Formats: sequence, C-alpha cells, structure tokens
Amino acid sequence: VQLQASGGGSVQAGGSLRLACAASGSISGLKVMGWYRQALGSLRESVAISRAGITTRYADSVKGRFTFSSDATKNTLTLQMNSLKPDDTGVYYCYVDGRFGQGTLVTVSS
Repeated sequence: VQLQASGGGSVQAGGSLRLACAASGSISGLKVMGWYRQALGSLRESVAISRAGITTRYADSVKGRFTFSSDATKNTLTLQMNSLKPDDTGVYYCYVDGRFGQGTLVTVSS
C-alpha cells in the first residue's frame, strides 16, 4: 500500500486544516493507522494512532483539537486539526501498518 498525503499549508494560530491521505490499496483489515509529525530538529512523534479501527490514541498535546478518521470505502485517512498552535508546525506523515507516506508540511504562525 502506498500513501499520498495532502492538505498541508500555512495557517494562523487558531485556524484549522484538514489533512487527507489516500491509500493505493484497501485499508480494510489493517491493524494500525494514523498520523505522525516531525518538527524541525525533533524526532518524529505520533499524533493520532488508531488500532483496528476501534480505539484512537492522541498525543496529549492535541487531545480535544485533532480528530482522526478513516473511510474504508474510499481507502482514505484524515486528520482534522482545529485550534492550531505554532507548536503544531511540522511535517505530517500518514501511517499504516509500518508504512509512512510522504509528508505534508503544516506551518502555524502566531
């Protein structure tokens, strides 16, 4: 499965962005899906990880602001990001079962 992320961009603090990730194959039955991000000079960190489509774990820093969803009929993953903060700036990567897509850059200005 190859992953193609989109939806990044520049936004002011308090704004919203919606990231999308299109998978080249079926995401039905995949065990782990979600999003990671990497800020400049930092390690890649998980933002939202869904296991078997049952539970989603969010990083403490994004709880209540970010929402992960997936659509097995369209083979897409999304990350709705609200109330964005400058600390949310980074390259965001979608992830399924050990595979990362190419990143999409999110820049939040104060």
